[in-house]
Order: sequence, then structure tokens, then C-alpha cells
Amino acid sequence: MARTIQTVGVVGLGTMGAGIAQIAVLAGNDVVGREVSEDLNEKARGRIDHFLGRAVEKGRLDAAAKDAAVGRLRTTTDLAELAACDLVIEAIVEELEPKRELFAELDRICAPDAILATNTSALSVTEIAEATQRPGRVIGMHFFNPAPVLPLVEIVRTEHSDAAAVDAAYAWAERAGKRPVRCNDTPGFIVNRILIPLLNDCVRVLDEADVTPEDLDKAMTNGAGWPMGPCALVDLVGIDIHVHASAALHGKLGEPRMAPPERLLAMQAEGKLGRKSGEGFYRYQ
Repeated sequence: MARTIQTVGVVGLGTMGAGIAQIAVLAGNDVVGREVSEDLNEKARGRIDHFLGRAVEKGRLDAAAKDAAVGRLRTTTDLAELAACDLVIEAIVEELEPKRELFAELDRICAPDAILATNTSALSVTEIAEATQRPGRVIGMHFFNPAPVLPLVEIVRTEHSDAAAVDAAYAWAERAGKRPVRCNDTPGFIVNRILIPLLNDCVRVLDEADVTPEDLDKAMTNGAGWPMGPCALVDLVGIDIHVHASAALHGKLGEPRMAPPERLLAMQAEGKLGRKSGEGFYRYQ
């Protein structure tokens, strides 16, 4: 039987982690969010309160439901307070060793049948799972940014993953209003395996065909039916995030198209990271 998920832990309450916590409290789960400082915890709580408040203003959520959702969130700096969670979702820095160290610690803290999930977009879920004594309970749950808005969640199974853990995570994502899909632990999973080299091709076309970002985005939205142009999309994701994922994919597969384009590497070095820095392919207020 798939485990019923009632209490959800989220480790790392940055943009993605706070979004995942927001999804969980709106789904009716009690949530324990963990950050390394109380200041970061307060910022995450403020972010969630702000976005739920906007939902009330727009008539998508009533005030009582918003207050109840915020009341289901508890934050802490002590990882041990996640001991009773049925599902723990990790959303920390996108580096393998910190994730492996965290999962080894969660393995010691959480119940034997708790599900431990990584939100990694580019790293090996198998390598993360193998840092634990129960790799069968470790899966990937790759949300897409912004997590409360985009419906897709890739449920990633390794060769060790218990079917019950995969099924429980899939069922929880559905209850939370998401559109989950199952896949094996392969480089890039589904979307990034396809999208990253495609976006890299788009960036290279800028220089090779002497096209402006505006015209490239116009071409892809009007000619290919993309809902957002590639330059606007990379700005939204973050140039540094895209470069990191691209380099990881290239490292695993060695295909030239997977390597981050020189233009993106130069933008990253200049601090032009997209929307979050105020400038990428476009300028933002």
C-alpha cells in the first residue's frame, strides 16, 4: 500500500522551496519548513503570506482559507524537527555533496518508511539515494519554477526506488493539484533533457544568425507556438541555473549541444542572471 502523506517537510526555503511549501499547505498538509537561520525562515513565511494574500485579492482564495493555510506552516532551523514527516522534499543548493550529506542525515532522523525526495533538476537521484541506508525510499520530485503556478512534477524513480514510494508521491502531487509524470533517473529526466539543448541552440542562433533577443522570441512565439520566447524563458529560469543544469547534462552525456553557450557563460560572469538580477537578455525593474 502507498503511504498516505499527511505531514510534509521542506528543506531549503528559497524561491523553489517556499513555493513547494505553499503548494503543500494549500493541499491541506501540515508543513515543517527548515532553513539555516530564522531570518531566512521569516523571509520564506513572508513570501508565502504575500503570494497567498495576492490570491485572496484576485478572488482565487478566500481569506479564511489563506489564514488556515499559513497556520499549517511551521518553520525551524533544527533538522531533527522533521522526524515525524511522511514526505521530506529537499530544495537546497544544486550541488551533489551537500545533498548527499543532507540525505544521510535525514536517513538517520526520519521514520524508516518516510519518503525522501530531491527537487534536483540536473543531478543524479541515484547518487543522492546511495548516501542513505534505504535508497528504496528516495525519489526525485522535480517541480518547475514558479512551483505554485506550473503544474508539472516529474516523479523520478531510481533502480532502487520502491514502487510504493513512487506511487505515494505521485498520488500526493495529484491531490495537491499538480500534473505528475513518472520517469526513470536519466540525465535531465524528461523536460530538461529536451529543453536545455534546444534553448542552447536558440542562444547560439542569436550570434550565428545575427538575431536580436526580441526577434528570436518573436520568431519562436509566432512561428513555433511557444508560449514564451527562449530568451525570456532563460531570463525567468536564471542564467546561472540554466548554465549549471546545462553543464551537468553535458558532463553526463558529452553531447556538444548540451554544453552551455559562450554567450551565457559571459553573461553569468558579468552578473547578468536574468530577472533575479534585473538584467539578462532584457532589463527588468
